[in-house]
Amino acid sequence: MKKTVSIFSFALLVSASQIHAEALSLSDALQTLKAQNLEIKAAQYDIDAAKESEGSASGMNWGKLTFQQDIARSNDAGNVFGFKLTSREATFGDFGFGDPSMPAQTDPAYLTTPPNTLNYPDDRNFFQSKLRYEVPLFAGFAISSYTDIMKEVHKLKTLEKAKVENEKVYQLKKSYYDMALLQSSIANLDTILENINILENTTKTMIEVGYAKRVDLLEVQAKKGNVERLLVQMKSNEELLYHYISFLLNKKVQEIQTPTADVPMPTYTDQDILNANLDIQRAQTGLEIKKSMQGASESAFYPTIGAFGEIATADNTFLGDASDHKAYTVGARLTWNLFNGGIDNSKLEKAKIERLKMSSQVELAKEGIRLKLLKIRTEIRSADEEIASLEKELALANAIYENYEYRYKEKLVSMSDVIIKQSAQIEKILQLQKAKNKRTEKVFALEKLANGEN
Repeated sequence: MKKTVSIFSFALLVSASQIHAEALSLSDALQTLKAQNLEIKAAQYDIDAAKESEGSASGMNWGKLTFQQDIARSNDAGNVFGFKLTSREATFGDFGFGDPSMPAQTDPAYLTTPPNTLNYPDDRNFFQSKLRYEVPLFAGFAISSYTDIMKEVHKLKTLEKAKVENEKVYQLKKSYYDMALLQSSIANLDTILENINILENTTKTMIEVGYAKRVDLLEVQAKKGNVERLLVQMKSNEELLYHYISFLLNKKVQEIQTPTADVPMPTYTDQDILNANLDIQRAQTGLEIKKSMQGASESAFYPTIGAFGEIATADNTFLGDASDHKAYTVGARLTWNLFNGGIDNSKLEKAKIERLKMSSQVELAKEGIRLKLLKIRTEIRSADEEIASLEKELALANAIYENYEYRYKEKLVSMSDVIIKQSAQIEKILQLQKAKNKRTEKVFALEKLANGEN
């Protein structure tokens, strides 16, 4: 028998330890969130795409190398003569010299008679292989401006991912603390329900001996039903919270380790928050983009210079006599748009206006964050005072209820008086939960402004 009890106890301990091991801590949940949350993954893809765009803009400095292979067949006189000339195989016979259909060179008609070999040549194949390299030497700072724009866009996408991650961290931490407060309220209501059950049994006993009326029992049972309804609502909210945490983590979560202490007040100064705030950083990055866009507009007033080099070979067969028929071309080109109806000037002025507008938006973002800081800090102080007051009121409500419960047993008060005091007790529990939820939300909102997690 002792062995059986020991084995059963060991099994219970193992089972309990497994359940506890499965409970997800907040630190582990945060790591899972960053690795598996679908919105964070999508934001990372945006960063990767922006990085490739940055590489595309920077790559314009290196020019481009292209290979071209032409294959043709024609009996067009111009094409055939051009094919021969390109492949370095043209002869005087192509101009009609030695054509049997032509009159003698001493005949005046020789100059006006069209040669058949020139105008009606035989079909000819043409294969030309060409390798060409083009590089911009000076583009009026346009390439460097576009490269800077893409770098800032990449930075902007990184900040946007950080903002998404920051928001999801806020939601996850708030859910954990909401769960802790919800479970605390459920525990308090369970205690109240136990007290009501005791009171119900006491009332039944008092009815049997004639010290209470049936209406007293009905009042107790009505209050019991009310508490049970509240418990059902809270447990439904608990289940919904688990569903939401599972959604955030992109995995099924059935149990979590709820925080045991109230969320601490962050020690950030206002300046720390302004320096770390993601909205301000995004606005500043937007300003840098507008500056680079202005630089790109200014590039239209500069000339552009490009160089190229080309090697080619041609024949009536693919790579036939490639060495003898090879040719090269090198050159450069300067292009300068001297006048286009003032369009470039209008674009430049528009870019300047947009830069000035973005500059004002940066200042607006800073002032907006300062206003949010003042509001949140004020709300946290208010919530702290409300919580301290409600905790004292709850302690008083608990003591009053216990006193009235004892006095009812002594037939000094009615059941209605007891129920009223118990209702006040439940109301204070719910008010305290609401106040703590509000404080937790505001503290995490302050952390979110500072892009912080600790």
